[in-house]
Amino acid sequence: MLKKLLNIISVLGLFLISASYVNAQPEVNITVSAAISLKNAFEEIAKLYEQRYPATKVMFNFGASGDLAAQIEGGAPVDVFASAAQKDMDLIAGKKLVDNATRRNFVRNTVVLVKPVSSKLDIKGFEDLAKPDIRMIAIGNPKTVPAGRYAQDVLQTLKLWDKVKGRLILAENVRQVLDYVAKNEVDAGLVYATDASVRAADVSVIAKAPESSHQPVVYPIAMVSGSSHPIQAKAFIEMILSDDGMRILQKYGFESTR
Repeated sequence: MLKKLLNIISVLGLFLISASYVNAQPEVNITVSAAISLKNAFEEIAKLYEQRYPATKVMFNFGASGDLAAQIEGGAPVDVFASAAQKDMDLIAGKKLVDNATRRNFVRNTVVLVKPVSSKLDIKGFEDLAKPDIRMIAIGNPKTVPAGRYAQDVLQTLKLWDKVKGRLILAENVRQVLDYVAKNEVDAGLVYATDASVRAADVSVIAKAPESSHQPVVYPIAMVSGSSHPIQAKAFIEMILSDDGMRILQKYGFESTR
């Protein structure tokens, strides 16, 4: 019991020292490039971070993980990268563009099939996507969008890809897919469960993709090697991984990897 108490005191002491050190620095901006599916949760966490570290402001660059990785590879001034897939993080990690000592898997997500709330189409499961009256299905572009790669995995595993590929509308990111569905511009779409919850008034969740139908949706985060503000960047990652950060992420439907 005494050992456990001492460990808690030690961790608390390190956190307070880190907070004091960050706040003692001149005011800086850090740039966080993050998968757009993290947008709502990260913006809320940033408010908490800025309250705790008022000398630091968080600037976000949200988008498809593949595009964000390409930007970092091209020299974009980024401090922290959070991806919706291992592939995009692995790509730049292999080129030593992230600090592997700071890399952590922090949340999981789920792939779901959605349709517009106003739709009268009879879609009860993934197999119904092959029906001739289903004319447009939105997914992220598999070349750059992790959600699109997961969607392609699902459709191929369920032996639907060849039947529907001529009807696919490829979006620039998962939130664009969500927007197409919410505005009834397509008949159905494949998004993350967390995205569907953001527009619950506009989209209906039809089915959850079987876990065996795609690679696990696990999000990694890491500090970019070229960060101009490593102390503040690491403090932001610590905030994401903290109990407070996890509570906010779970509020938006993400599952902790702990």
